[in-house]
Amino acid sequence: MSGRFIVIEGLEGAGKSTAVATVAQWLEKRGIAYTQVREPGGTPFAEALRDLVKQDWQETITAEAELLLMYAARVQLVANIIRPALASGVWVIGDRHDLSSRAYQGGGRQLGDEKLQTLKSLTLGTFGPDLTLYLDIDPDIGLQRARTRGTLDRIEKEAFDFFERTRRRYLELAAADDTVHVIEAGRPLADVQAQIIATLERAWPA
Repeated sequence: MSGRFIVIEGLEGAGKSTAVATVAQWLEKRGIAYTQVREPGGTPFAEALRDLVKQDWQETITAEAELLLMYAARVQLVANIIRPALASGVWVIGDRHDLSSRAYQGGGRQLGDEKLQTLKSLTLGTFGPDLTLYLDIDPDIGLQRARTRGTLDRIEKEAFDFFERTRRRYLELAAADDTVHVIEAGRPLADVQAQIIATLERAWPA
């Protein structure tokens, strides 16, 4: 039996790391083998691309260049890690995937969904997650949380409007895709974890 691909999405400070841990614990209790990946990154080449995306540069990084780097890293991760794991029956928990690009570059950078769809078709074809948990949070709250973690990277330093556009696009995409489930991430931690587990239980009943 092939594995399943579960993706955690959300703005900075939404609590993705905690959500990944919650999903991992749920799988462990069921005795399901799994692996964890993050985007951009997950392979040596993709991690190098992650560094390029995240760091500050003494030039303007175009939205198109950023988008292409994201997909270059993603296709490496899917081809070398995710697909082989799923084929061997191992479940994969992803910290971000294609929905991030459609929200951040498509919405936040205002590139629009047509370019994103073309690029997705070229690089990933019909491949996608079995389930996506989108952690929805007010950008102001999320960014406050992110600042407590330390120095912000290039994308985290964007203007507030950028994150509002990104959140709005996330919600639009979630409403149009029944594999994407919105988790109210501004609630207390125990409540957020309960929402995640309830969603997993509905998707894969014992």
